[in-house]
Amino acid sequence: MPKFTILSRVDAYVDYTCEVEADDLEAAVDLAWDGDPSIRWTEQGVVEFDARHVVALDANGDEIEGYARGKG
Repeated sequence: MPKFTILSRVDAYVDYTCEVEADDLEAAVDLAWDGDPSIRWTEQGVVEFDARHVVALDANGDEIEGYARGKG
């Protein structure tokens, strides 16, 4: 019986937190959004959600078009 390499890709967020010193909440969010270099982010983990894509891969690791399940 043949064997196939299958990729299952699940969408996820990688969560990070930081402490920001600012005059108010809006300024803190703006500093974080703008990528202030003084901010040190700490990874909190990965959160998955149910948007999945399952497809076969060829010998080069590329998706084989023609049949897949889920969103690509």
